[in-house]
Amino acid sequence: MENKISKEKLKKYFDVTERAFEIVKTSAIAGKEREAKEIFEMVSNYLSDAHHFKDNGDFVNAFAALNYAHGWLDSGVRLDVFDVDDDMLFTVK
Repeated sequence: MENKISKEKLKKYFDVTERAFEIVKTSAIAGKEREAKEIFEMVSNYLSDAHHFKDNGDFVNAFAALNYAHGWLDSGVRLDVFDVDDDMLFTVK
């Protein structure tokens, strides 16, 4: 059996990552704005890549880019750059 990324799965992960990104945009911890900006840029770039890959029918690389984007968001939460408590979208302490 060949493993594939379905359109439905890709749509779900775009939704999860984009919702998480919207939350962190307003939850940077005071004094961590520089770190937050760097994370925002990386997430933006990976999301852009994910859309590009999806639009070209490359769902595997789109999925990979989404996972990198969300990894950046989670790392910001774990390193106390963002103050969030949503344990469905983030790996919170």
